[in-house]
Amino acid sequence: MATSSFGQTVVLDDTHAQRQYKNNLFADYFSEKERLIEVYNALSGEDFPEDAKIGFETLANVLYIGGYNDIAFTIEDRYVVLIEHQSTINENMPLRLLHYISRVYESMVESDELYRRELRRIPTPDFIVIYNGRDPYPDKKVLRLSDAFMVESVKPTLELTATVYNIAAGHNTELLSESQALSDYAVFVSMVENYRADGLSLDDAITKAIQECKKHGIMAAYLESRGSEVLNMLITEWNMEDALRVRGEEERLIGERIGEKRGEARTARTNATRMKADGLDARLIAKYTGLKPEEVASL
Repeated sequence: MATSSFGQTVVLDDTHAQRQYKNNLFADYFSEKERLIEVYNALSGEDFPEDAKIGFETLANVLYIGGYNDIAFTIEDRYVVLIEHQSTINENMPLRLLHYISRVYESMVESDELYRRELRRIPTPDFIVIYNGRDPYPDKKVLRLSDAFMVESVKPTLELTATVYNIAAGHNTELLSESQALSDYAVFVSMVENYRADGLSLDDAITKAIQECKKHGIMAAYLESRGSEVLNMLITEWNMEDALRVRGEEERLIGERIGEKRGEARTARTNATRMKADGLDARLIAKYTGLKPEEVASL
């Protein structure tokens, strides 16, 4: 545990504390201060120096499917930045980030401060999502919480916008050229995916990617110090993604079957109604439509 720049107890303030619970390569790799500042400068267009004041506010107990809140930090006590990494498309990120930022602000502000007369200033929030999945997605997309509202409003009373950046192969080359750390991460993940596509097992694909990246100076220092842990993190991460993908496919097929059965039932009832109107016997209608006699009688 550590104390943030706002005087509150937070989950971590150094890399080692984070590693006790993180199983996400992205979050672990960018928990190093210099990398984090570099990637945030590239994403935001800011120009914070390497020695800018960073206070980690990452939430260790906010668990969603597949992982924890990835990265939350303050920079120079002016901004609170939440960066989430996604390998699958998720249009609900604004709602998730709303949950996250609420918890972060709770950790920064004592409850009694909310009832004081003077305005309690808080760091300006910035929400970023990094996407590097297999499905097609634009280079950049802004997601809005208000898109989920059941009743549209020209000026919603509550809004949260998150900018999604696609760093999969062939996307955002200019952005990646501005951050070596983000570029290296994108290359490493792409390399693992390519080896898997070539038929290698997940373990072998990750192992070979680590070897190749070390050889060519990609994430080299990080992989040298964290090689075996990277393997474990990625195996956990990719297996979760595959499980979710399979479950999603199964749910889609089940939905299609249910839809087909409902369609068949509607057709049977429609035919039975017409037969009944033509004066056919109820038992005969039931025989040819597959409906129960009581169903025919209720038409």
